[in-house]
Amino acid sequence: MTSKVEEALGYEQARDELIEVVRRLEAGGTTLEESLALWERGEELAKVCRRWLEGARARLDAALAEEAEAEAGQEDGDDDGR
Repeated sequence: MTSKVEEALGYEQARDELIEVVRRLEAGGTTLEESLALWERGEELAKVCRRWLEGARARLDAALAEEAEAEAGQEDGDDDGR
């Protein structure tokens, strides 16, 4: 289940924080507990980003399907028996 804070994060905000988490993990120098906390936060942020991208993909697919239906309707309307 996501928290209200995670739901309020925009894609760019979550992505930027995820980049920072990865940078900190790659740099090392953190305790095991800190590393685990960073990893968990990174997983949460990745899920937020994934949900945003899946939502964008669904909207794009819906728009493309709507456009295809409209074009098909125009082609059907062009066939007036001439």
